[in-house]
Amino acid sequence: MCRLALKTATEPFSPYSILTAMEAMQEGYDGSGLGLLLRGLEFTDFNYKIRTTYPVLSGIAHTGEALARLNSLMEKWGYKLKYTHEFDVNHSMIEAKDRNTYILRVYKTPDHWVYFDQEHIESELMATRIDLRRNGEENGGDLTVFSFWPDVAMIKEVGWPLEIGKALSLHDNRLKARVVMAQGRQNTNYGINLYACHPFFIQGIATMTNGENTAFVPIKEWLAGTHYPGYIGYQSDSEVFAHILHYVVKRLNLPLEAYKHVITPLKTEELLRHPQGDFLRGLRDVCRRLIIDGPNCVMGSLPDESCLLVMDHKKLRPATIGGKPGEWAMASEMCGVDAMIPDRDRSLDYQPMRENTIIVPPDRKEFKIWSQFEPFPLHQAA
Repeated sequence: MCRLALKTATEPFSPYSILTAMEAMQEGYDGSGLGLLLRGLEFTDFNYKIRTTYPVLSGIAHTGEALARLNSLMEKWGYKLKYTHEFDVNHSMIEAKDRNTYILRVYKTPDHWVYFDQEHIESELMATRIDLRRNGEENGGDLTVFSFWPDVAMIKEVGWPLEIGKALSLHDNRLKARVVMAQGRQNTNYGINLYACHPFFIQGIATMTNGENTAFVPIKEWLAGTHYPGYIGYQSDSEVFAHILHYVVKRLNLPLEAYKHVITPLKTEELLRHPQGDFLRGLRDVCRRLIIDGPNCVMGSLPDESCLLVMDHKKLRPATIGGKPGEWAMASEMCGVDAMIPDRDRSLDYQPMRENTIIVPPDRKEFKIWSQFEPFPLHQAA
């Protein structure tokens, strides 16, 4: 099994603190990898405020030639480099030996983008990420690109989480975030591949999963059949969870609560008693190929810094949420929450049931427990 940890806080904090939660849960994974997603970035040596127009590029240039090619491509496409976060790397602690440069760079978008609407900008950012990834694959995998999006950074590496954190000097507090997602295991169903390491990301939406998705193939085929440019990759059977969430909130324009109705719909007899039963039966029929088969626990976050926690009906991959106003944590085990927020009121801790979606809204005043048996705001849909 994997282990998951997510913390969201009003005040930015070091991602290294989340690695202590992974260390607390280390018996639940094999040390084969670490994935981190940071949202709501703060750099000590760069005033990063213009998040709507300054995307952040995250990845690895495995050779000097790949880095030079990246520089050439970004310049050719009209991006202007504004800041480079220089990791203080101890390469002797990194298991892989082909890590020339860990990339975390802030760019100004091309000048002519001022005429683009938000949807066009988001499409261009995704296209840039895909083109860079494809360029790396066409050159023997010498360039790995995890994300290219405002206010988001991703770090992925092979090894034990705490050791990776020390190797990249994440404890130096030069890099902080308001949301940090961490997953502590590489993909073990297929070959080791950094693209297979959670969290997964598409257009500001990120998820990570503990479990296995035995419905992976039909879901992947359905998503690929939509011919949406971002539905690619699938080195892991869990990447579809991020794409389904993207499909629900970005393409169907449904509220976050609808995600649970798509991946684990209620039974027909339950829908007959539901106040939105007619709509939900139609949604289930249209999205039938996106129903998951677990056991799975999924954590995610959205561009507005909302966070969610859901699990399937089997409920064999548990998780807990706990915290206090302004600071909440989710983890696969209680000891993970203890490591992230030890000074909380433990009476507020909660383990969701099969029908629940846990949502921490951007204000972080409290977490919400929403049940599939309750109606959700359909007026948000287009």
